[in-house]
Amino acid sequence: EKSTSTNKRTGARPVAARSWLQLMMRLVALALLTFPVDGLVPNVFKAAINDKLPSATPAASRRSLLGLVGGAWLATKKQVRAVRPPDFVTSQPGFTRQPSGLQIKDGNTGKGDKTVEVGDRVVYKWEGYTIGYYGRPFEAQTGVKGGDFYNEADFERFIVGKGEVIPAVEEGVIGMKEGAVRQLVFGTDLGYPFIGSPERGVLADPNHERVGPTPHSFSGMRALNFVLENKGDNLDKTLLLTVKVIRIDKNGVVGKGK
Repeated sequence: EKSTSTNKRTGARPVAARSWLQLMMRLVALALLTFPVDGLVPNVFKAAINDKLPSATPAASRRSLLGLVGGAWLATKKQVRAVRPPDFVTSQPGFTRQPSGLQIKDGNTGKGDKTVEVGDRVVYKWEGYTIGYYGRPFEAQTGVKGGDFYNEADFERFIVGKGEVIPAVEEGVIGMKEGAVRQLVFGTDLGYPFIGSPERGVLADPNHERVGPTPHSFSGMRALNFVLENKGDNLDKTLLLTVKVIRIDKNGVVGKGK
């Protein structure tokens, strides 16, 4: 009884409890060495843990071993993040990858002799989707398609080479004819501009007024910016745009409309 009361006053653990704790710590250490993913547990931690295993583990060594296990876990988290790709742009089936990384797929090839070149003024319409995040549309053509219901004022326009639209569209329309339809898949390097790294999620032009194309609805703007302004690399910011060239005004020659 005296021995028991002494243990209560000093807070010392019984021998059986200490042995159980030692066993658990050894099992944790062994698990790290037995079931690692290649490259995730550095050799320096393996060697340090192995040095601790053969000997008895008093209180000081037990704390040291716990620190080593914690350090190995933190190192594992860092390396897991480091080996992740900087973006998630993958090759889409049926698309042709350009040297810039832009992926192109032609639908309708269009008609006529005129093709888009740098300096031309392009009148176009477009649709956009966050293809890397559930394929949500942030710009969709609605209403009656074709015929007299369309008006020139409903279309977008820009001069190729002036930086009025994102690089993916500047490059993507080159060589298209009037009436041609082309799909473009691209990552942040060819998309809307950021301040600093895209992982920070800070847009240089949050309303997309200076660099288009600009979503026309509040919900579309919100859907696009929700993806682009996400911080970190846990969300795929790949976009898909479908572009149709309505008219080409050759450099220095403006067609009907403005």
